[in-house]
Formats: sequence, structure tokens, C-alpha cells
Amino acid sequence: MTPSHTVRSLLAAAALVALAAPGAAIDRNPNGVNVASQGATTVFITFGNLVDQVPVEATWCGELIPAAPDVGMRCDPGTIFGRLPIRFDQSALAADRRVFTDIMSIPPSVARRAYQAAARGENSAFFYVRRFVSLVGGPDEYVFVTCRMAGGGARVPLALLDVQLAWEGDQTVLSVERDAEPPRPSARIAYNGTGRLKGRWEVVLPGDEPPSSRDLLTEATLPPGERPLQRRYTQLERFNVFLPPTGQITLPGPQPSLIPTVVDGLYQILLRIEASDDKEGDSDLAAAGAGSGVVHAGAVAGFPMPVLRYFVGSVPSDLMLAPGLAQLQPAPDATLAAGALQFAWSLTRDAAVYRLEIADGEGQLLHAAVLQQGIGSYDAPSWLSQRVPAGEILWRVVALGADGGEVGATPWRRAAVP
Repeated sequence: MTPSHTVRSLLAAAALVALAAPGAAIDRNPNGVNVASQGATTVFITFGNLVDQVPVEATWCGELIPAAPDVGMRCDPGTIFGRLPIRFDQSALAADRRVFTDIMSIPPSVARRAYQAAARGENSAFFYVRRFVSLVGGPDEYVFVTCRMAGGGARVPLALLDVQLAWEGDQTVLSVERDAEPPRPSARIAYNGTGRLKGRWEVVLPGDEPPSSRDLLTEATLPPGERPLQRRYTQLERFNVFLPPTGQITLPGPQPSLIPTVVDGLYQILLRIEASDDKEGDSDLAAAGAGSGVVHAGAVAGFPMPVLRYFVGSVPSDLMLAPGLAQLQPAPDATLAAGALQFAWSLTRDAAVYRLEIADGEGQLLHAAVLQQGIGSYDAPSWLSQRVPAGEILWRVVALGADGGEVGATPWRRAAVP
């Protein structure tokens, strides 16, 4: 990029701020961020001053044009790089509908197209544009955030890009005898930025209510008011480590002596990541018209953390699983507890989402649920238990890829219903 191109880009960005359209009400912070030019980036953004408006699609593009007769600056259709994938959309609208928390997860494909455009001499910055629709018949409003390409190091917000949990030996599901010590787990983490990675390892004991997809998000991915509401489980060990700007780390798990094996059943090991103070990822609420104070968003992530599972006690032979998609619970021909329909399965790295299907004994579909990657359990709603006839049910799990195509499926398994 030549100096003249750089100057031109800065002048263009300044002009766009000045043209942010009179009459615009929605504000945001940060309004400009450094992003990785050669890979994914995730950023926490606060939008404030919404008035009877709801967010809709989010788009990345190389150039902006006036949105008239709507409000703000929208993407030039000829320079669109991509749209926010649904599976990465972790945004949340506040109960009063005046504040919107957005998690901008830039896919590598968008970063690559933006870099190629800059290499051709086009604007080195690109734009993330959120469209808001009026609920009372007013014009749409477009609000943009400037993305400045940089390396993935110290000047980019601290964000987790990929997390893989495994037991020693790369097993993802484990069978352990009662009172025996399991191998030590670990987490392989890919990230942008630099800073402190703080958090804890927890265990979900047999009989505990399983975590929801929101419980498995990192704390920095949630709005401030939702962070204290995440369900907590038995703590095994805490960690607080420094992440250098190298992009990769292997985080040791809890000591095996701390992992409980005294009661038979299915256990889940959770990696809980707490928000850390990261200047590059801070969101100023006052600047966004969303209150006061600064929201720390170090270690934001656009996906739920994966879960490690292990069985204690006698395990059916078909649960001694090879890596990949497989049913874990209930066991084949098991009798379900009255009024409780609980299911668990192993995860596969090829899946974007999982579809759990429940049918009656004749194969007629009764219920289906779609769950995000990282979620390997499901508690069916209470009303379904009341509708399932006594006798037996069939269930299976289908893994779907990013394009919606099937990448794997378990066979139908029978379970008895009292």
C-alpha cells in the first residue's frame, strides 16, 4: 500500500464519519477496530439509542453509499464481501429494546476478499454495516463500523477463534472406572490479540441440569446484564495465564486428582472463560448512548465452548466410541425416567449444527431440535413428555455442515417410555 493510498483511505474514512447522515439516532462503540488481514476476527460492539427498532442483517463491504431515503450509509452492492453467518450470530437485544449487543465475527473468507481488494489499490479499510428496521413504519437505519486491516497481534482485540478440548491421548469421550483417576484434559486454543486468559474448569455432575448454549459462551460474548446469570457448576480449578501475540496456546486442564469419579454416570467438563480487561476490545457505553461505564470484552468468541464428557462405571460396549458422532445417553433399550427425556451425543468437528430427531415406535417424527456446535446434550420440553405414548421411542442425531448438508448421522436408537 503506497503512502498516497494510505492518505486517501484516511481522508475517505473521515468523510464517511462526517456523512453519517443527519437524523441518525443509533450510535455504536467501538466505531472503528483493528482486524486481522489474514484470518478471522471477533469484536464486541454496543449499539445504543434504538427507538422502536430491531436489528436485521449484517454485511461487510469495501465501500459505502448514502442509504437515502433510509437513514445512514449502506453497503455499495458491488463491493459486498459477505454477510454474518447465522451460526456466528451471538447478538442480543436488551429487554427495553434500546441497546443491542453485537458480536462481529469476521470469517476468513471476508478478510481474504478485503485484503485482495486492498492489494488492488482499493480502500485498505472495509466496513461492517448493521441494518435496523423500524417497528412503527419509520425508515430503515444503517450503522457502520470501520474495520482497519492489521496483523493478528497486539493491536487486535483479544478473541478466541477456535477451541478444541481433548483428554490426554486426543480422546474426546472417556470411560473411567469408579474411584480411578482419568487422564488430564487440555484445551488447544487459537486466538487473536494478546492479554490475560482468565477462567475456571467446572464439572457437571450426574443429575445436574445441563448447560444451555448461552451458558457455554465466554463471559465476554454476553451483554453485561446477562453475564451474572450464567449457570455455574462444581469448580475444579482456576487459571489466569498470559497470551502472547502468537495466536496459539495449549491450556492444561485440571489435575486428574480433582476430577470426580465416585458416582456412576455421565459427567461433563466445562471450560469457562471470564471477561478480561482488553483495551482493544473495550466498549464505551456512554459513547454508544447505552448507559455509563466501559464493558470489558477480552476473550470474546463467536461460538459456545466445547464440552468434554466421561462415563464412570459400567458403560455399554457401543459407547466405547471412536472419534466422531455417536449417541451417548440414553443407552440402547434403556428405560427413561418418568417425565424426563434427556439425550446426549458426542461431537464431530465437521458439524456446524446438530439436529436431534425423536420419533414414536412406528417411526413417526414427534419432535426435532437444532443445536449449535459445541452442544452435545438436550432436555426435551415438558410438554413433549406428556405427548409421548407409553411404550417406546426412537431417537437419532444428524450432523449438518455449514452449507446445511448432512455430514453424519447416528442410527435410530430405541428407548422405553414408562
